[in-house]
This record gives sequence, C-alpha cells and structure tokens, in this order.
Amino acid sequence: MGLDVGTKTVGVAVSDELGMTGQAVTTLRRTNLRADLDALADLAAERGVSQLVVGLPRNMDGSEGPSAALARALGEKLAERTGLPVAYWDERLTTREAQRALIEADVSRARRRKVIDQVAAALILQGWLDAQAHPGGGAGAPEREGDWSDS
Repeated sequence: MGLDVGTKTVGVAVSDELGMTGQAVTTLRRTNLRADLDALADLAAERGVSQLVVGLPRNMDGSEGPSAALARALGEKLAERTGLPVAYWDERLTTREAQRALIEADVSRARRRKVIDQVAAALILQGWLDAQAHPGGGAGAPEREGDWSDS
C-alpha cells in the first residue's frame, strides 16, 4: 500500500495481486492521528496489504524538512499499529507528475483536486515496485525500516 502523506489528506494506492502496478484507491481526509491510523489500518486489512510504502517528501537538495518528518511519523505509527514493514520512497515531484498526467488525460480541475493525492500515491508505489523488480535501476532509492526481506 502506497501513501502520499499530507497535512490535510493521505492519498492511498495499492498494487495488483502480482505486485506489478500501483493503482489509486482513495484519498483519506485527515481528522486526528487515531482516526487516520484506524482508517488506514482498516484499508490495509481489507486489501490484504503486506507492505507499506510511504512517500518521503525530500527537499530538492535531498534534505528532509517538516513534511518528511510528518510522513515518517505516520509511517512508523502505522507500522506499529499493523505490524507491517514500512519502506520510504523519495517522492520529489510526484504531485507535479500526477498533475501533469491528469491534465494530459483531460481530467477537469475539480476532479483533479479530488484525486491528485491518490494518483501521487500510485506513482510513489509504482516507483517502489519498479525498484523491487529491477534493483539498482530505479531513480529514487528506497529506504527501509525494520528487518524484512523484499517481497
């Protein structure tokens, strides 16, 4: 399950059964940490998720700011709550890429606002899936937390 974590929303994506493609699922409107974790844990259980991939919004120089700290904190809490391993994926420019793809698909501005975060989550997940399929060939290097093997 790929997550694009923001202060107001969390975009959610999951992979197909073969783990080849990231597919946008929903955008969760954030309320409070407990409710957010409940909703995300429920989604993970419903979808049979075995891995969490959290987008890590780095600054263009590669450093981490407050948004990255927010993403890491949610990833760690969700991993504790679900018992699932978490990986962090460099998500620089994914929202811009998602916006461009939606514009090219002629999606209305109102609809883009509703789905942009889940499309960004799908791009984050897809980047991670591609890196797992072709180690060393991906653009953004994944970061791993905990002791787990690739799946």
